Amino acid sequence: MEAIEVDESVRGQAEILEHISAFITSMALKCVVELRVADIIQSHGGGSITLSQIASGITGSPCPNISYLERIMRLLVHKSIFTAHHPSDNGETLYGLTHSSRWILWDTKQSLASFVLTRTNPLTLPTWHSLSQCVKDGGLPFEKVNGCQHWDFAATNPEFNQLFNDAMSSTTEILMGVFLPAYKDGLSSIGTLVDAGGGIGTTLSEIVKSHPHIKGVNFDLPHVIATAPNNERVTHIGGDMFEAVPSGDAILMKRILHDWSDEMCVKILKNCRKAIPESTGKLIIVDAVFEEENNNIFKESQIIIDLVMMTLFSGKERTEVEWKKLLKEGGFPRYKIIKIPAIEWIIEAYPM
Repeated sequence: MEAIEVDESVRGQAEILEHISAFITSMALKCVVELRVADIIQSHGGGSITLSQIASGITGSPCPNISYLERIMRLLVHKSIFTAHHPSDNGETLYGLTHSSRWILWDTKQSLASFVLTRTNPLTLPTWHSLSQCVKDGGLPFEKVNGCQHWDFAATNPEFNQLFNDAMSSTTEILMGVFLPAYKDGLSSIGTLVDAGGGIGTTLSEIVKSHPHIKGVNFDLPHVIATAPNNERVTHIGGDMFEAVPSGDAILMKRILHDWSDEMCVKILKNCRKAIPESTGKLIIVDAVFEEENNNIFKESQIIIDLVMMTLFSGKERTEVEWKKLLKEGGFPRYKIIKIPAIEWIIEAYPM
């Protein structure tokens, strides 16, 4: 068939149509995560399997709607999340995994499955509908829709809190895979490490496992600590980092400061400054360093996460210039940046 010549106007139309339908891809992805489609394919040895075989592996339904499943898979094949092979003998189409769909496997340590469900959760999606109103009137989108801040909402919604904690833990395990080898020398001289905003302790558990000389102190809000699993080498402490931070040789803050405004970050930083020795203490920040000119593989993810911070919390992604100013105001005049192959880099900051 002869190709149709497309002018820029038609191309622009196609691009806008694709953008306004992007949420449908997210919902299709949510669907296959909930149905564990990637795991069903993986359970057959990771090779290609038919739609009928996928359907037979879906539990909780006596008769899955194969027509629906086929159309959902067609979109995700188009998006390169799954592969599709059409046999020449007109047999059933065979579906397989890609490097992308391997990240939505439930039965693997490094998985984004719970993160997919958190980002597409019905409790947070309405927040995005208030963006234009917030541009006109100001205010925090999540708070405008739900009447409270994200942290307060999680404290009173156990199921949402559990999903959010699971998502943070799963992405932490992924990040630790690149953080630990890149920062092994930086951890070697630390006796007591405080993870401020450490969630349920996933980060510290990985650190003390690979560095048994470290005593870990996991610090977060009481309702978060309440769900943290026991670890004989990690002490869990509930509290508020805006009031005080437990003392240690070093303080770790992973994906914490991007949740907060500059003013709130300075309060946290000043409390961190009080909690470590002046001459030997250090602050270890693991957060994105936004580079306007650098078009790295995580650039779009950083831009999107910046909007997530704006919408769900009160924070932002920051450039190195913004980090430098923030650290200085918080009592950390010296710092160095260690680049790692992740959305976040390591910022090591010192009180003198």
